[in-house]
Amino acid sequence: MPAKPAVQVTGAKELRKALQRMGADLSDLTRIHRDVAGIVREAAVQRVPVRSGKLRGTIKGKGTKARATVTAGSRVVPYAGPIHFGWPARNIEPQPFLYDALDERKGEVARRYEDLVGDLVKKLDRETPG
Repeated sequence: MPAKPAVQVTGAKELRKALQRMGADLSDLTRIHRDVAGIVREAAVQRVPVRSGKLRGTIKGKGTKARATVTAGSRVVPYAGPIHFGWPARNIEPQPFLYDALDERKGEVARRYEDLVGDLVKKLDRETPG
């Protein structure tokens, strides 16, 4: 199964630049991205197949000024990829819990992102001398 492309917001770079011109601290975007990643993380935790619970414990939502990401697996739990994408040579069927979580919550993610960025713009607009 080919890798599914990440969701990308068109104009994200332009949004960052516009917010900076308005006086935003980019830590505001980090906070927004962390919040949005948490929505997908929550859904992924509910969807991940569980034997021992170790894989579930590695699901993390992260935010930077440029993006929100949700990851699973670690050096100690290296089987996240084979569980998610499958491994035909080992008869492991794909269980794309991360992609399914994003698909399930994409409307909520879009609304939350829109709300949080909108709130930030309103806040910055009030703070701008005029």
